[in-house]
Amino acid sequence: MTSISLEELHAYHTIDRDAFSRLVITLRRDPGDSLLVMATWLWLEEMGFPNIITKLMNLTDPMVNILADEVASCLNSFQTNNTQTVANVALPFTSRIMEREISLQIFLQNRFQAISGIKNFLNTVCARIFTDILQRVLGMSSQVILNNHSLIIPGFPHPIFGTLTIVPRAMDYDFPSGGLWGWNPTNNASEDDRTMFLTFSRGFPVTRDEVKELFTRMYGDCVESIHMQENVPSNEQPLFARLVLQSVANVDQILSGRRIAKFRINGKHIWARKYERRDQ
Repeated sequence: MTSISLEELHAYHTIDRDAFSRLVITLRRDPGDSLLVMATWLWLEEMGFPNIITKLMNLTDPMVNILADEVASCLNSFQTNNTQTVANVALPFTSRIMEREISLQIFLQNRFQAISGIKNFLNTVCARIFTDILQRVLGMSSQVILNNHSLIIPGFPHPIFGTLTIVPRAMDYDFPSGGLWGWNPTNNASEDDRTMFLTFSRGFPVTRDEVKELFTRMYGDCVESIHMQENVPSNEQPLFARLVLQSVANVDQILSGRRIAKFRINGKHIWARKYERRDQ
């Protein structure tokens, strides 16, 4: 497999590095929040809003600060259930720069695609190209490189975007160069990212075949696997199941901006929400 050195990676991402330096050094923004802002701008570029980062490099510092604040407000919306009041609010300055409307609806209707995509950019791009800048602003010494210690980033683990491991590397360190340095938006989502939790009404037993029939009929070939409640006594019914979908896009399609979606098949109700792993 071919590889690319950290020095070459820095050269490829020069504009991204300049933008991040501007956030954390010139504007003195919080490093953890700035990582999330950069990952969000990269995700928006992937979603069809090209050259956001290149365009903002020609703006004044106060305007860049405003654009970063707009992104931060969008990310905050992931942590509240009161989404209806903000669903149609535009990001006015970002929209003006991109010459097309970008609203919070893009984030809310694609909530789980956004979370998964931003998380992937954090861990596959940002975690590799901003390390030396983070060392500078966090006051880390070069000894960290020799000891192979990961950086402690304030705000992580994040309640929405999880953990972030950033290990300083020497400039001649080689990374595998598959895809965009290992990033591929179509297959990087974990199984948990693509899983929904289903619940059923007691007294109205739902079968695995009915679950597959319902979601396949409504959303096409979206089902990867179904895991019904285990260890159910023979005289009782499963009351819940995990539905693993083909992509995170299917999760957003099913929920359509809601926290819980309700379905009906053969006179029986099924409630669906995003699965959240609860480690014991």
